[in-house]
Amino acid sequence: MLPTLEEGFVLKRSVFQPCLELYPMSQWNLLMDKMNGLNRFSKKNNDFIRKFSAGVRVIEVDTNGRLLIPKDLIGFAGIEKEIVVSSAINIVEIWNKDKYESVVSDSEGFAELAEDVMGNDNDE
Repeated sequence: MLPTLEEGFVLKRSVFQPCLELYPMSQWNLLMDKMNGLNRFSKKNNDFIRKFSAGVRVIEVDTNGRLLIPKDLIGFAGIEKEIVVSSAINIVEIWNKDKYESVVSDSEGFAELAEDVMGNDNDE
């Protein structure tokens, strides 16, 4: 079995979209290192950590190479029958197919977003 599959994954609710985020354990550990640097005596930080961590599950791949998604996370993402598994650089997003198509269908809005995020000529 590949090392990533042996280490397992973390599955959580997305912060910005009605989808799930699947983190390889190595990526999750990097994120947790960053989160551990937050001051826990700040109410804002505690509130963020609590909401960010809501519904987090450690997921293992079964002997047939499948991941079992807990029912509460299926409900959050509105997953019914068809899903989309989408790469998001170092994590994987799991979507209800109709919700995914709705989000990515705005090509005009994406052009503006791409320009805002990637089009700054002054970046080095």
